[in-house]
Amino acid sequence: MKALTEYLWFETKERREFIRITDEVADAVRRSGVAEGLVLVSPMHITAAVYVNDWEDGLIHDFETWLETLAPAGRDYRHHQTGEDNADAHLKRTLMGHQVILPITNGRLDLGPWEQVFYAEFDGQRRKRVVVKVIGE
Repeated sequence: MKALTEYLWFETKERREFIRITDEVADAVRRSGVAEGLVLVSPMHITAAVYVNDWEDGLIHDFETWLETLAPAGRDYRHHQTGEDNADAHLKRTLMGHQVILPITNGRLDLGPWEQVFYAEFDGQRRKRVVVKVIGE
């Protein structure tokens, strides 16, 4: 069995950003030498998400609108009583998902025709990382 662990680092300019990371994940798969296996992609922060979906600006806007409807910023969340101001970011992360596991076939990331991998930041403007762990034969 082969394995590779790499970290992608981000420091977003905005508090909330959606960043396509498909190419970086695919590059890690290629470097791993794994022909058949899986890759785990997971943000190592509780206010960020990784998800797979279409790379289309309208859809990304729709995600932002949907998330803001379900977990609006600026509410008087109980979490804020601890001195934090990011409860909405925690909730948005839970809605979008904390990790994805993707197939590797013939040495390549095996996604559907429109599928892309995204890093979603909900409490940014500081340095954060995503773990990419490739395992297989």
